[in-house]
Amino acid sequence: MTAGTNDLEARAERALDPAAASGRGAPDHRAQPRRRGSALETAILDAALEELAEHGYAGLTMERVAERARTGKASVYRRWPSRMELALDAVRHSMGDPASPRDTSTLRGDVLAHLRQHARLLDGAAGEALRGLLSDALRDRHRMRELRQRSQGTGLRAMTEIARRAVERGEIDAAAVTPARLEVAHSLLRQRFLFDGAPPDDVAIVRIVDEVVVPLFSARVP
Repeated sequence: MTAGTNDLEARAERALDPAAASGRGAPDHRAQPRRRGSALETAILDAALEELAEHGYAGLTMERVAERARTGKASVYRRWPSRMELALDAVRHSMGDPASPRDTSTLRGDVLAHLRQHARLLDGAAGEALRGLLSDALRDRHRMRELRQRSQGTGLRAMTEIARRAVERGEIDAAAVTPARLEVAHSLLRQRFLFDGAPPDDVAIVRIVDEVVVPLFSARVP
């Protein structure tokens, strides 16, 4: 990055943050070692998760996230134009790599491990974000559609990998892996979370896996 580009970024941050422009108020992030790329994005996403845990989605602000991440608001807004996008990416960031769910060597074990991990996440900042995001998006059909598209991707990729491994082990037939069946586990988990006000307990998760998910993938496709 050139010196001219750095100057432009600094001016953009001062324009978005009057306190930074006057040299008063929030701590001067420019005194900290300069971070770029993935290091800066990780710091912002970690800060967003911490803010969600402390203040919930309703109290999430770009200003506090920037301050906690020790960066300028311009750095946050360039990557996430709205708090909805920031919260969704922060939740995905907390879930780890969806292409590498835990491998227990059985379909049942893999789905149980995955849903238990997801339930633990819903019991923290991720759950606070999901409640707030839904409340926000229900007022706007376009935002609801965007939320659905963005939130389904991580769970769907994880379930796709779990099913792929089960096919390779010979546990299930490849024809049994359909889009609808891949969505069932997370749909039931989210439904219990939203209607009960808390993530399902382990008894409920075992029932979802044993009474719905495993039988579905074991059944023949009509």
